[in-house]
Amino acid sequence: MNRLLLPALLGLLAANTQAQTTFRLTAVPAATPAGATLYLAGSFNSWTPGSAAHTLTANPDGSYQITLPATIKGNLEFKFTRGSWATVESDAQHADIGNRTYVAGNGPATVELQIAGWKDQGTNGPGPCQSTALQPNVRVMSESFAMPQLGRTRRVWVYLPNDYATAPAKRYPVLYMHDGQNVFDACTSFSGEWGVDETLSQLQQQGLDATGSIVVAVDNGGAERLNELSPWKNAQYGGGQGDQYVDFMVQTLKPYIDANYRTLTGREFTGIAGSSMGGLISTYAALKYPLVYSKVGVFSPAFWFAEQPLFQYVRQHPANPATRFYFVSGANESQTMVPLMQAMRDSLAKGGVPAANLSFRAPADGQHAEWFWKREFSAAYQWLNQPAVLAGRHPAASLAFSAYPNPAHDRLTLRLPADVREARVEILELSGRMVRKEKLRNGDALDVSPLAKGLYQLRVTAGARQGSQVLAKE
Repeated sequence: MNRLLLPALLGLLAANTQAQTTFRLTAVPAATPAGATLYLAGSFNSWTPGSAAHTLTANPDGSYQITLPATIKGNLEFKFTRGSWATVESDAQHADIGNRTYVAGNGPATVELQIAGWKDQGTNGPGPCQSTALQPNVRVMSESFAMPQLGRTRRVWVYLPNDYATAPAKRYPVLYMHDGQNVFDACTSFSGEWGVDETLSQLQQQGLDATGSIVVAVDNGGAERLNELSPWKNAQYGGGQGDQYVDFMVQTLKPYIDANYRTLTGREFTGIAGSSMGGLISTYAALKYPLVYSKVGVFSPAFWFAEQPLFQYVRQHPANPATRFYFVSGANESQTMVPLMQAMRDSLAKGGVPAANLSFRAPADGQHAEWFWKREFSAAYQWLNQPAVLAGRHPAASLAFSAYPNPAHDRLTLRLPADVREARVEILELSGRMVRKEKLRNGDALDVSPLAKGLYQLRVTAGARQGSQVLAKE
């Protein structure tokens, strides 16, 4: 029996060997630090800049190489790093370059490449880079904002609309984003930025965004990125801290933003968006916190990272039907990208989200890259900010209210639009049972001290307009 099996096994091994691709660096910059460890980061490992599984081997002749597993096939995008995006490869002038591309799996191949420069070795410290963050709209809110759920700190950025300083009575929707390094500033990104600040400011100037939005962007945790952006572990790449991360966003970051900026606190005016792993965690956040988020931007999502548990979670926790999901990726980013995006769209629809609240795009030229997400952001933002549609009804009329502080201990203050004199305020248990109902005017405070500690739904109605949010009672 063993003699019969041996030829088949040898054939299988030969097939696997033939499918492997080797990347060989024949030249690196002369200033590359002695003993430096080089890594491969790309679409196949969620762009992890220091993945131990993708470490290059240093050869005696000064070259470096890595052989990819036979399972990695198709259209690849990648870059080389020295372990972080601050030390990513660059051109000879230390400026960002586009992603490298290669089609793997058509037979054995050794691809010889060269690195022209490293981003951190420019003449001005980390490179000759001038910040592109739009001033004064963009500011670093904190270099070390506490994340108690994870026991870490993180840099957090805030973008304020053009009229924030000149319209002191106005309140704004909020969009929360991940990978903050790449959202506003090319100098902190690894391959260009999304240009969210320039895009939103231009939409306001052109009269295409009368409301404007505050954008809050949280830096990724570098080596902790994959851990934080998936609630489930991937056997090869990690993960599993996504619950704590989305809890941080809702329980710590959002209350701080609502307390310190003029926000519209309701779910109808709160969105979340991200790319790759950020697309995965944004989808999960909307499912776990249906009373918090109503707009979800999903760019080139890494659903493959936790495919089975994610789709099981969608079946067990159907999305709020009044949530809008915008899906976009390149048609050829990977073999699984578009099929898994389609499967997620179909799962959400099966769970009750109307087709009118599901946008799906897969342009042929799309890539797993910041330039693509930058190009697509304007359309995504404008679509997401249209009113949600419920089956058989016209688009819902949202009430632009604010209720704070949240969490609340004794009193909850209500802010209403200028054209609303009075509103009906209802507090419901998450099961739907009504526990409190009052009529309040703008600026009135509601006594919540009798409520038991826990989470509730706050619903505010004025005529045909209505808004809601989660209320945490301390």
